[in-house]
Amino acid sequence: MCDTATNVYRTMRAVWPPAPKFSVDQIPDLTGRITIVTGANTGVGKETVKALLQHNAKVYLAARSRSKAEVAIKDLKDATGRDAIFLELDLSSLVSVRKAAEEFLSKERELHILFNNAGVMIPPMDQLTAEGYDLQFGTNVLGHWYFTELLLPALQAGARSSPDGYARVATTSSSGAHIAKPVDWNTFREHPSRHKLGANSLYAQSKMLNAVVAHESSKRYKDMNILCYACDPGSLKTDLQRHATPFQKFLVNPLLHDASYGALTQLWAGTMEETIQYNGEFLVPYARLGKTQAEMYDPEIGKRLWAYMEEQVKTK
Repeated sequence: MCDTATNVYRTMRAVWPPAPKFSVDQIPDLTGRITIVTGANTGVGKETVKALLQHNAKVYLAARSRSKAEVAIKDLKDATGRDAIFLELDLSSLVSVRKAAEEFLSKERELHILFNNAGVMIPPMDQLTAEGYDLQFGTNVLGHWYFTELLLPALQAGARSSPDGYARVATTSSSGAHIAKPVDWNTFREHPSRHKLGANSLYAQSKMLNAVVAHESSKRYKDMNILCYACDPGSLKTDLQRHATPFQKFLVNPLLHDASYGALTQLWAGTMEETIQYNGEFLVPYARLGKTQAEMYDPEIGKRLWAYMEEQVKTK
């Protein structure tokens, strides 16, 4: 099967996946585990927090808006009887990312599971991050990578105290990774190439780069006993579509599934013993091992992206 046909097939399987064999009821008791879920006041993130609380984890709910987070925390308390803890985090600001990491590290010595779940999809092209990066690259890729790097001391401590000997980082990618064009390195900041690529392709590129980071991290963090995964949550009814046009929503809404399904793959990655063997892999709906384009596994792309991001945060 040619690459194009393979990627179309992978995308279709993400839209119409097999029925899940994994459910949140299979998650083991997480008493003593400390977790962070980014973008957790709504959608897949909120469903992920709910499942973690139901299994006795200590959960930091990371979000930009305190007021929206407090509403979510109340809803989750009503549903589970347990409190999540608000952590202010705006991934489109590297200053905010550093502040959030420092706030967490001032309270906790260990972190067992990090769910890099937050994301933005097809925003207006004039929207950039605080530091001038393309909003989708800066939020989905650079912000999460920097947050993870800053939390490495806690993740290493979490690995040492975890029952299975590992900490885990589950990063939300997308089926968009299957159809991403070759990486255009000029599009990370304002450039004619960025506008030529357009918001939809920039989104797909950011989701491919999420997968690249997960795969590269799995190699770099291996000796720290930190496992990393790229997770496609599936096609879901969430706030991620808020920037879509009415026509786009009309086309895709019949294909979307409840957000609770989207939490399954990352919860599987983050909590189950069987996924230890899938370090560095692309996981697909719902809670299955999959594959995406060859760029995810290309060591030269991984090294180049890592070096670029390191350069961006040198003075932050």
